[in-house]
Amino acid sequence: MITGSIVALATPMKATGEIDWDALRQLVGFHLDNGTDAIVAAGTTGEPTTMSFAEHFDVIRCVVETVAGKIPVIAGTGANATSEAVELARYAKEVGADYCLSVAPYYNKPTQEGLYQHFKAVAEQAGIPVILYNVPGRTCSDIYNETVFRLAELDNIVGLKDATGNLERGQELIDRLKDTDFALYSGDDATACDFILMGGHGDISVTANVAPRLMHDMCTAAVAGDAERAHQINTRLMPLHSALGVESNPIPVKYAMHRMGIAPEAGMRLPMTWLSDQYHSTVDEALQLAKVLNQ
Repeated sequence: MITGSIVALATPMKATGEIDWDALRQLVGFHLDNGTDAIVAAGTTGEPTTMSFAEHFDVIRCVVETVAGKIPVIAGTGANATSEAVELARYAKEVGADYCLSVAPYYNKPTQEGLYQHFKAVAEQAGIPVILYNVPGRTCSDIYNETVFRLAELDNIVGLKDATGNLERGQELIDRLKDTDFALYSGDDATACDFILMGGHGDISVTANVAPRLMHDMCTAAVAGDAERAHQINTRLMPLHSALGVESNPIPVKYAMHRMGIAPEAGMRLPMTWLSDQYHSTVDEALQLAKVLNQ
């Protein structure tokens, strides 16, 4: 089981919108050097919904090759068609990813039985350990806790990224699954510290893109039950957690990465646009408060 800070890796792009492969490899190295415990490649923050299948595959492969076994790689393989989610997950296994992260199907709004059958098919057909990803604010498709409990009984479904930010709901998950090997990760940076202190196993984090060492240290302290240390670090990070949500993810974090020089060009793909001028100072100030930007 992976514990700690798992970065939801943003994909560096050139101003033209092309993937910046050199910057991607350097970014992976940045995380290896700064204590990140695992990497999600081509998850929501990585903008896979604007990529072709070939690009999506190539991002996963590039990250796996660059990591070279030093830390686990979780491949973002979710889709709103079950057959596509299976195909992506099979590819992730083929190139050596350790896990896949499969988001609830979006837009088509399946029933809870539809969600169960979707993830059951992915787990049975893909041959790679599956981490469920629930982010109803983006998908309009909510994996209810009872459905998670059903899925947790299946072979090859090994964890959940819960991005609801609902700690009461998270506590129910933790209490019901605490005596199993099922991993529970926060997907909401603002509440991740408390989620882990309640018994969660880590955080799949946007903030870790720009503050990997701090996120690693916070998660390590929280996993160890050191609430004082975890809250101390998290207090320093809270303005950053907030600022990285001023516009839709990954808009603010890609601006922040560019300001820090870890994403050389200001690159995104439509329909995502660069961070609005009015929010530049908000993100800059948060980076400075976290002491990850010196100017």
